[in-house]
Amino acid sequence: MTIVDMGHGGARSATAGAPALEVDDLNVVYTVRGIDREVLRGVSFTVAPGEAFGLVGESGCGKSTTAYAALRYLPRNGKIVSGSVRVGGRDVTAMSDAALQEFRAREASMVYQDPAQAMNPTLRVGKQVVEAFTVLGHSAPDAAKLALEALRKVRIADPERVMDRYPFQLSGGMQQRVVIAMALACHPKLLVLDEPTTGLDATVEAEVLDLVRVLRQETDAAVLMIAHNLGIIRSLCDRVGVMYAGKIVEQGPSAEVFDSPQHPYTVGLLRSLPRHGVRKTERSLATIPGILPLIGAHLPTCVFVDRCPLADDKCRTEVPPVVALEGDPNRFSRCHHVDRIADIPEPEPGVPITVLSPSADQPGVLELSHISKTFRQRNHAVPALVDVELELGEGETLGIVGESGSGKSTLARAMLGIDAADAGGVLALNGTQVPPSTTERSADDKRALQMVFQNPDSALNRSWSVRRILARSVTKLTGVKGAAANKRVEALAAHLRLTPRHLDLKPRQLSGGLKQRVAIARAFAGDPRIVVCDEPTSALDVSVQAAILNLLADLQSAERTSYVFITHDMGVVRYLADRIAVLYLGRIQEIGPTNEVFNGPNHPYTEALLSAIPSVDGEEKTRIRLEGEIPSPANPPSGCVFHPRCPRAMPGVCDTTEPQLVEVAAGHSMRCHIPFDELGRLQGVPLPTPNDD
Repeated sequence: MTIVDMGHGGARSATAGAPALEVDDLNVVYTVRGIDREVLRGVSFTVAPGEAFGLVGESGCGKSTTAYAALRYLPRNGKIVSGSVRVGGRDVTAMSDAALQEFRAREASMVYQDPAQAMNPTLRVGKQVVEAFTVLGHSAPDAAKLALEALRKVRIADPERVMDRYPFQLSGGMQQRVVIAMALACHPKLLVLDEPTTGLDATVEAEVLDLVRVLRQETDAAVLMIAHNLGIIRSLCDRVGVMYAGKIVEQGPSAEVFDSPQHPYTVGLLRSLPRHGVRKTERSLATIPGILPLIGAHLPTCVFVDRCPLADDKCRTEVPPVVALEGDPNRFSRCHHVDRIADIPEPEPGVPITVLSPSADQPGVLELSHISKTFRQRNHAVPALVDVELELGEGETLGIVGESGSGKSTLARAMLGIDAADAGGVLALNGTQVPPSTTERSADDKRALQMVFQNPDSALNRSWSVRRILARSVTKLTGVKGAAANKRVEALAAHLRLTPRHLDLKPRQLSGGLKQRVAIARAFAGDPRIVVCDEPTSALDVSVQAAILNLLADLQSAERTSYVFITHDMGVVRYLADRIAVLYLGRIQEIGPTNEVFNGPNHPYTEALLSAIPSVDGEEKTRIRLEGEIPSPANPPSGCVFHPRCPRAMPGVCDTTEPQLVEVAAGHSMRCHIPFDELGRLQGVPLPTPNDD
């Protein structure tokens, strides 16, 4: 290793040729209550034409601020106090307002996390895409032609039909593709992607990433990518910068950084992930102790010192050097102890969690029989769930996966009685049938089945303290009031690792991870038998996600609570779930033990979902691309509902006859015409033996 002097800004990439983006010693502050608070502390990096550079790190580390500063698009209280940003050799920080507007229109574009917020819901898609070209000076007829070409370029089938629709009539993946088409209208030199796939299905996410790869090759645009999904960064980006508290603490080729991290923070992030098929029965996930420093905190030496397992007096008194690894200034770590990275201890294994299997004298805590749900839309029947059969054991976690529109959330709402299931279905708790609607259920039934939502902000009263939120839930669910309720609240808080100080704060004063802990505490206020978790970690950083997953596993072990866990993240469901159910168009296509589902053989739909997962470990696998989108449940295909998209469909069979859900191995069922052993041969997977786990 070599220690190099990079000035105040740190290491800079020495990419051949003129960089498309050059950020040099950038310092940014936010003015809060009249005080300038540091957000970026000397950030430097470059991105070459056609190159993709990723930024990773916890929320609040400065990733998005860096992206906005690159386009000089900071909020009103944000300002660049020193340093420069150059795009195509032009200094963005020195541009006049008129020049900046021209720059944003013709040289740079940004794709945001939520495409719905980037589009006008009252205007048809076509009008918005056409406008992206008319503002560049194209005539109306030419702009219309270019808009159609742009939609075709982002792989939208039948663009004429899509242009005539409103944004809300498109899926999340379609909306994101439209936004990318608009962003590429000016053939930008710089394309900034700020969490563009958060909340998307694995298949749609893979399509968006494929699209970005192709388009940057065709347009030679530089890509600045921000994501908390490290697998996405590994699969898309050539190089990556790891940010912490406004500094890039490690940088280098993505494969090298993720395979051989050389900063304690990077090590912590990667160990927080459920990697290599690890399960909750093997060990708990590693977490990074402590919290990210507040914006504007005084950090005169190492920014990571308070959370670092290698920190010593030197780290607390001296600014860490920028260490060029193997003499390469493009691969560096900002640390005093690069030579001791291997000394960071591995996390201790957690206590294995066992599962009680249902039996004749120990029925499942939740049983669903012939559950269907049909909505009415413009006098048309829209079947969202079709004849679902499920059983959930005590202390078991059942993962529910599938693309958007597959029926996952509808199934959760039917369990909770929010959307009453159709007549003829039976839902039983602890062996006793309960009414389909929550308004008809007893207090005990309501208390037994609780929910944790994806976004705690929308589920928690922002004007109440945490103590009041939890006390209300305790009183409502158990009838306990006064001092007894407060005692229960404090016990819940301690169980969820919330301090007494947190109880007196309001949700808006808490981090995302702490807010999700409050939401989980509220769900456990009445000692539920079952908790339905709807994407509870999708918007969290990997370190916070690990803490929440550990917490859920610990609570399950202590309370014997059962979970229904809905998620798009296959790594998360593999870690936490004991069994997995795969939904498509309201029907269970496959259900079985987690290891069997992941190891295969699989239903062709499950096979495609698993092939789309981006791996932070760089695992080689063949991607199975599904053509088209999920059909409308109002007009499902004949035969197998998956056959129009299935790469293994058999004409004359799959398109005429609907397959039944049959048991292919002990506890493992599948809905497919292709025999199980034939699926194993086609997928190159040996059949499981009775001793396989």
